[in-house]
Amino acid sequence: CGACGAAVADDWPQWLGPERDSEWRESGIVERFSENGPRLRWTTKIAGGYSGPSVAGDRVFVMDWVPGAADAEEFLHEGSPPGNQNFVRKRLPGKERVLCLRESDGQVLWFHQYEYAYSSVATYAIGPRATPTVDHDLVYAVGAEGNLLCLQVSDGSVVWSVDFKERYGLEVPNWGVASSPLVDGDRLICIAGGEGSTCVALDKRTGKEIWRAISAPESGYSSPVIYDIAGERHLIVWDSHAVNSLNPESGELPWTVPFESTFAMSVATPRIQNDSL
Repeated sequence: CGACGAAVADDWPQWLGPERDSEWRESGIVERFSENGPRLRWTTKIAGGYSGPSVAGDRVFVMDWVPGAADAEEFLHEGSPPGNQNFVRKRLPGKERVLCLRESDGQVLWFHQYEYAYSSVATYAIGPRATPTVDHDLVYAVGAEGNLLCLQVSDGSVVWSVDFKERYGLEVPNWGVASSPLVDGDRLICIAGGEGSTCVALDKRTGKEIWRAISAPESGYSSPVIYDIAGERHLIVWDSHAVNSLNPESGELPWTVPFESTFAMSVATPRIQNDSL
């Protein structure tokens, strides 16, 4: 995990940045690197995963997974496993971690870890998928098996947690849980899965449920995003079979458009340009 750039830069506290639209709005952005590229400031060795780092204040947050003993692995198929390795699922023991690094030099300030066996496709089960979301003094992280944590930014202590499998009956997708949580006012909006709870809003301070919505065959891998459309706020959720617009305050569903994805692989974050979504 590396960092480079100017001495002062805007935070990047969640998936796709401050406004969740992959745009920098700070000044003094370098338009072209020198021939030798930017100077490497530091490197820090961590374990496996797909989690993108988020940056807030003087801290960097990222997730990883430390695998357990290989001889404890077991296939999760009745009979022979599929011939295609992209669909072979195993139970893989290991520890998921949320790490906090100092932005200036990459030193690990704290980490929170917990034992949890992976059950997704073994070829890709190397670690968490989602990017942590930082909101003032709290950081929210979702593991590959649907474990949602709310941690103190200062020391990594657990404020509250929710297991999407236990609370909402999530069946872990083939390639794990990948949707990054979204803070909206006092709500934390997550793709949770399960019947009637593909998308849920929780109180960001307590984890108490505020609303739940949508029943999708699979939750997919896309992250939720909120857009202002024609003067109204729309929470856009792309699950395995449809693109949905929800009222972010109530979870009501103004509209849904069928849009089935091959192998339930709704992955990209929906984007808006002018009057097109």
